[in-house]
Amino acid sequence: MATQVTLTAERRTALGRSAVRKLKAGGAVPAVIYGAKVKPETLQISKRDISALLSHAAGENILVELEVAGAANRLALVQEVQHAAIGGDVLHVDFHAVSMDEMIEADVPLEPTGTPNGVRNFGGLLEQSLRSLSIECLPRDLPDLITVDVSALNIGDAIHVREIQLPVGVTTRVSPDLTALSVMAPTVEEAPAAVAEPAAAPEVIREKKDDSAAAAAAPAPKK
Repeated sequence: MATQVTLTAERRTALGRSAVRKLKAGGAVPAVIYGAKVKPETLQISKRDISALLSHAAGENILVELEVAGAANRLALVQEVQHAAIGGDVLHVDFHAVSMDEMIEADVPLEPTGTPNGVRNFGGLLEQSLRSLSIECLPRDLPDLITVDVSALNIGDAIHVREIQLPVGVTTRVSPDLTALSVMAPTVEEAPAAVAEPAAAPEVIREKKDDSAAAAAAPAPKK
């Protein structure tokens, strides 16, 4: 199931670039929480805490119980994390408020396990057409990832969405006929075509005139 941790947050009232710079200088990260039944609220969280949470998460979907001073704890899904282009520092975090008794939607990574028979014994190539699967479930049933055993696949075989065994309580609206994984035949490189040598020029044979015929054709000497 998805990682669920407790994270302390504080309300953030000062807005604007200068306030954000001051916030980051103090070791905090700006954040916001929103949802269908929740009014958007600006927060701030510890940079150290959110960095540790992200580095130890088993998957992309992280359930967080936000402890906000002066308010009831809120269950939320880490919706989006903005990172600095250089260094990768966390710049901003979006939390999506959820309820334990309401269905949520999420994209969960697909992870193939095992080595396909067609790859191991016949040199085939495993092709993964779907890197993640859009699923629907209650927060408590949200998986970190979905594993798919591909060890029995031979060249030309494929696993479709309908053949993926989903965890209990998890469903998907993705087309069941969509190919998720397949084994392709090995690519054979064609040998370069031989360069044809230019044909030799035909030999010209000149006929040698008969000496006697040449003498007869010559004019007779004057007496």
